[in-house]
Amino acid sequence: MMLRYHLAAIVLLPVAVGAALFVSGVRVPIPEFGREYVLRFLLPGEGAETELPDILGSDDPNDPLVVIDAGHGGRDPGAVGGDVREKDIVLGLALALRDELVSQGGVRVAMTRDDDRLLTLGERPEIARRMEADLFISIHADSAGEKAPVTGASIYTLSNEASSDAAARFAARENDADRLNGVEIEGQSEEVSAILVELSQRRTQEDSNVFAGLVTRAGEGKLLFHPRPKRSAALAVLRAPDVPSVLYESGFVTNPEEAQRLLSDQGRKQFAEVMARAIRIYFARQAGTPAPVS
Repeated sequence: MMLRYHLAAIVLLPVAVGAALFVSGVRVPIPEFGREYVLRFLLPGEGAETELPDILGSDDPNDPLVVIDAGHGGRDPGAVGGDVREKDIVLGLALALRDELVSQGGVRVAMTRDDDRLLTLGERPEIARRMEADLFISIHADSAGEKAPVTGASIYTLSNEASSDAAARFAARENDADRLNGVEIEGQSEEVSAILVELSQRRTQEDSNVFAGLVTRAGEGKLLFHPRPKRSAALAVLRAPDVPSVLYESGFVTNPEEAQRLLSDQGRKQFAEVMARAIRIYFARQAGTPAPVS
């Protein structure tokens, strides 16, 4: 019985108070939509596409287009070693390569990002595909965790079977970047992944492998490579079936000496010169013209 009285009081008391206020003429403010009670923000419309970046360098639309992708960005720092973040290292390298290509001429250049912002894994190769790029280069750095100091760059091409356990772990970590940073993504089954790789044009994959070889050869004695620099893995960022694509893993942020070298002006300059030379040789071969002289 006492419980009933309590329930009745809970229900009837607000009604009684409201009636008394109404009779007395006191006005109680009521929340209105559009005031501070409602937060408004824009969501991309269904099927909204990422805005394409500007093209720098050559004004000739017949010259080849390179799309440079600086990995991670925004709230996604990538690998971290002390106070060094992957996203900062790779953006500096990407900008240096862009400037080198623009200064040499004969190539058109675009960047997926040229500032500290986040793009999803799917947006990056899609930008290259929509721009009909002739080459897509995604720049990253790695972490060795608590292991002994590890050093050296490596270059990845797409394959549904990883070239090593280390390559498989690297691909798993990079492919999870969206999920770990709060971006909603839809995973794909192993069967679908296999089909995507199989449907990738054979020529595209061959060209990607050729370019990876050119990078390692152009960098001999100039860049520090891992003992096994050429690797392959099922990396989501390389899944543009009609654009030759590589992922350049520039080194290890957990190695303080290597991290500082990659952040230095000299380290960026060496990287940009080597990569630009590999790019020029690659396009010269594609066009059937003599390779540029060092």
